[in-house]
Amino acid sequence: MLTDVGAIRVGHCSDKLNQTGCTVVIFDTPTVAGVDVRGANPSTKDTDLLRPTSAMPEIHAILLTGGSCYGLEAAMGVTRYLEGIGRGYDVGVAKIPIVPAAVIYDLSVGSAQVRPDIAMGIKACEGAHSGVFERGSVGVGTGATVGKLYGVKSASKGGIGTALVTLRQNVSVGALVVVNAFGDVLDPKTGNIVAGTKDADGNFVNTYERQKEGTTADSPFKFMNTTLGVVSCNCRLTKEEANRVATLAQNGIARAISPSHTSSDGDAIFATGRLDTDLRCPVDLLGNAAAEAVQLAIIDAVRLSGR
Repeated sequence: MLTDVGAIRVGHCSDKLNQTGCTVVIFDTPTVAGVDVRGANPSTKDTDLLRPTSAMPEIHAILLTGGSCYGLEAAMGVTRYLEGIGRGYDVGVAKIPIVPAAVIYDLSVGSAQVRPDIAMGIKACEGAHSGVFERGSVGVGTGATVGKLYGVKSASKGGIGTALVTLRQNVSVGALVVVNAFGDVLDPKTGNIVAGTKDADGNFVNTYERQKEGTTADSPFKFMNTTLGVVSCNCRLTKEEANRVATLAQNGIARAISPSHTSSDGDAIFATGRLDTDLRCPVDLLGNAAAEAVQLAIIDAVRLSGR
């Protein structure tokens, strides 16, 4: 799982009653990050700081949250927690925690009036640890759903999954993904649907094939989707390389979800590397390993969440 990369803690805060939550990834060593936002309907925070042209050299945590744009409030909880333990970018008069964030839309699953807030962001941080963390319908994945051609009522459960890919010279690449996609999740070996849109009898419907036949997404459900991920490696990266890894990691979404990166999704992947090591690896190899980890994490998420 993602924490096997090392120097990473993951924490959740879940509101099972209202079907929402958030998940924080905290980095315990100097960390560089990049991002690739591929979907056409994203909602994010501080992603501009991750561009190669930005002067900000490091980040301290990443938050993935439910609640649509309202859920970005939880990022302030992460910021306050990190400030309280003395973590942040030193500007002399203060240490400013850098916490990029991205959201999924889950307002139509539980209560639209209850969203992750500052308190939930703090709680996720307080529960963060470097060991085995819970997956499935938990944290940001609490209200996640998959396959919304006909809306949430015909969708499968989504959730959080994780995977680890190991390379030569002790290089490892981990992924944490929350799956809240418009499309269907496909088994990598058979191509069969393992989570997605269902008909009245509970059988899977192939979203792409139905679209080719002329079916279109119901307008109210058109923008209620997004798959988000964090991929991390235990080797040194520049900011340019981190952005390249994030771009290549998006291939994992395309392999696992059909259709993906649609106008109805806000897909985004963050990629991180360490600044306290001399361990290196070719960036394209890292990116391809990240794509594999993302694909496997997506399958992990829906299998643990149930249909």
